[in-house]
Amino acid sequence: MGERRGKPFLYVVVCAAGIAEGVGDLITAAQRRDWDVGVIATPVAMGGFFDAVAAEAQTGRAVRSAWRTPSDPRPFPPPDAVVVAPATFNTVNKWAAGSADTLALGTLCEAPGLGVPVAVLPCVADALAAHPAYRDSLIRLRGMGVRFGEPYSGRPGADGERPDFGWERALDLLERP
Repeated sequence: MGERRGKPFLYVVVCAAGIAEGVGDLITAAQRRDWDVGVIATPVAMGGFFDAVAAEAQTGRAVRSAWRTPSDPRPFPPPDAVVVAPATFNTVNKWAAGSADTLALGTLCEAPGLGVPVAVLPCVADALAAHPAYRDSLIRLRGMGVRFGEPYSGRPGADGERPDFGWERALDLLERP
């Protein structure tokens, strides 16, 4: 992470969860906190889980999902931080296992080794969160210094309303000592 002029650069990794449609709220919050933002999406998330065109308009950069070839220029500067929101069961487990079979996972596997802070907002159903592999994955990733927000199951409250995802929590996690 060499010297750079201008704003710090945040990678936002978007996974395939219904709540991903609100990722524009995270982009807006990050920009208000003086971050430049680039979005990396899992291949499944690109299939309609969020509005990639709107994210591109918001960030001024193409949303990335596929690997670039060695002759292609790097589309984003190196990250100063990474946020994974929403983070799914599949992504958390594959990341903890060291799988780098997508650009999103490769980015996540590499970030801690580069000393880049990573904040995660999990969006995992309670039944999946109870799986021993998921619990083990959280332990492994926390041991690598990854910061996790409270899990979000999307389960409606007593009033029947789904709670707010709280996108800004990811930025708060990055700012804590």
